[in-house]
Amino acid sequence: MYRLLYQLLVTIVSLLARSGRDKELEIVVLRHQLTVLRRQIDRPALTEPDRSLLGAIAAALPRARRAGWLVTPDTLLRWHRRRIARHWTRPHRPAGRPPIAAGVRRLAVRMARENPTWGYRRIHGELVGLGHAIGASTVWQILKDTGIDPAPTRSSTTWSQLLRSQAAIACDFAHVDTALLRRIYLLFFIDTTTREVMLGGITTDPTAAWTVQAARNLFLVHGAKLTDAKALVRDRGSQFTRSFDEMFRTEGMTVLKTPVRTPVANSIAERWIGTLRRELLDRTIIWNRRQLHRLVTDYIDHYNRHRPHRALQQQAPSPLPTTEAPAPSPTHTVVRLPRSNGLINEYKNAA
Repeated sequence: MYRLLYQLLVTIVSLLARSGRDKELEIVVLRHQLTVLRRQIDRPALTEPDRSLLGAIAAALPRARRAGWLVTPDTLLRWHRRRIARHWTRPHRPAGRPPIAAGVRRLAVRMARENPTWGYRRIHGELVGLGHAIGASTVWQILKDTGIDPAPTRSSTTWSQLLRSQAAIACDFAHVDTALLRRIYLLFFIDTTTREVMLGGITTDPTAAWTVQAARNLFLVHGAKLTDAKALVRDRGSQFTRSFDEMFRTEGMTVLKTPVRTPVANSIAERWIGTLRRELLDRTIIWNRRQLHRLVTDYIDHYNRHRPHRALQQQAPSPLPTTEAPAPSPTHTVVRLPRSNGLINEYKNAA
């Protein structure tokens, strides 16, 4: 405001120092420029200092001398009333509810995603217990805006979650076709919690009797690894008979049969078959059972001891014990160790 008054004062002083003829010529030029601008601009945008200056000059001029101005007298009066109202109006809180902090919103969404059985009222109670003053309807709206159903039945338990909660052992058959078009079957067991794989046996004729004997061998060789298992997950293949199930029931396990033609119910075992094919079997030609047994045994040892898993935070299911060592430098020597006839490589820091 003071800057505007200073400019106005300088302009008045400069006008007083000039002759009347120069002033009249300048007024004629300015009016012509104003006429040109009106033809180009329908409604000029005025700032608050412009309105203040025009209002102050208009108050000192008679109404007859205001002809040709950019604004009308009614506009000047409206500006004046608006300035008075703005001067005497005190700041007030905007209408509506106060905004919810972004951290509370993220926490509510996090609770909903980590707890599928929680509804918006359960999440509201948890937030109140943490000291957040928020209404239940607000939690409902937050979940709705995020695309999450506020009802507690928004998702069901997946097969993977069920298997992990049961500390189950999953089993299945994988088959390989040899170079002579002879099919060989591979029975394996995998711990759904640790992802450790145990080989049950390899045969060309997986009869029910052979499968039962493979279960006996499993407890003889890997009995210590099965002490915490609570269930066995298998499909409804004819090889898995009642005698096979009794081998696991006598050890305190519950036998869970997957639905018919539902491989997703045994997803962990199915994924391991896919991993075995991509990393080993699809990269070589199998000639006989002895070659397959040697390759698969070496691969399972690599899978359990060295191969990282995302579900295990990039750790192996059963890694070898190692001593704590400092982080290697970028120039540290790395040694490559081939496995399974060079089809797979392991890398270790040189001693």
